[in-house]
Amino acid sequence: MLGVPGIAARLFSAVARNKTSIVMISQASSEQSICFVVPCPSGAGVRRALEDEFRQELARRDIDSITLSPPSAVVTVVGAGMRHTPGIAGRIFSVLGQAGVNVVAIAQGSSECSISLVVIEAEADDAVRAIHSLTAEAP
Repeated sequence: MLGVPGIAARLFSAVARNKTSIVMISQASSEQSICFVVPCPSGAGVRRALEDEFRQELARRDIDSITLSPPSAVVTVVGAGMRHTPGIAGRIFSVLGQAGVNVVAIAQGSSECSISLVVIEAEADDAVRAIHSLTAEAP
């Protein structure tokens, strides 16, 4: 995707034409990848819509691939105190790592009051329990 203008706009348009809402999006600053979450029942249709939209770029290898990941869950940590608490993201990721939960993607809200994490669906309950354990030890 590097240097291919309008990718995000075309992606959003293709998903909208498929009558699907994007739940969460995360794009690498290097323009190398875009990761986004849609409801599971829409996944295959969205993938087909994107493959159709980006057929030429895929053929030229301007875009390497469009992949559909296993069912996932979005876990969001919300709190007004997060905005001015250095290290909160580190604590969240640390406790998830200790619980053996792999974070697939992340996005922080523009208000800095929320961090959303994508985890494999089977690990969602473990992620929530691990994050809740932080409230017990909060200063």
